[in-house]
Amino acid sequence: MRFKNTTETRIVPSIYMILVAAFVTNIFVNIELMNTDPENPVKLSNFFPNLILLALGIYFHRIGQLFEFDSDGETLNFKNNGLFFSKFMEYRVKRAEFPKTKLIDFKVSDYGFYSTLKIYITSRRKKGPRSYRFNITFLAGKKKKGMIASLNKVLEKNKSIS
Repeated sequence: MRFKNTTETRIVPSIYMILVAAFVTNIFVNIELMNTDPENPVKLSNFFPNLILLALGIYFHRIGQLFEFDSDGETLNFKNNGLFFSKFMEYRVKRAEFPKTKLIDFKVSDYGFYSTLKIYITSRRKKGPRSYRFNITFLAGKKKKGMIASLNKVLEKNKSIS
């Protein structure tokens, strides 16, 4: 099974632009308010929308990642990549590629607004299992279920071998 979440993540760069435009516009409004009435100081309530926009920008930057999964063949491939500049360069790349026999366990955490996949593999260099965490927030429900089913098949096959 092979898939990407490109269709689900198309809107994220647009949201980035809208948040940046609203943030800059509100800054200019606050500067204009400070210059018009020197006796009436600008209050924290004037900057409250900027704080909300900044929090939303950080949130979308954190979750706005492209996720690729490939379980065809003898290896499992997982990859997270940033979205905003992904057409020009790869940044915020997290990649794991290993034989299916090394998979020990996996765990999907879904908090409603943030989802992660944590995989555990055996490692020769490190004592105990090695873990990788991937952001799967923008992964559609069908794709999530398919990925979980595929990983469960690999785990069952690994348990029958050992």
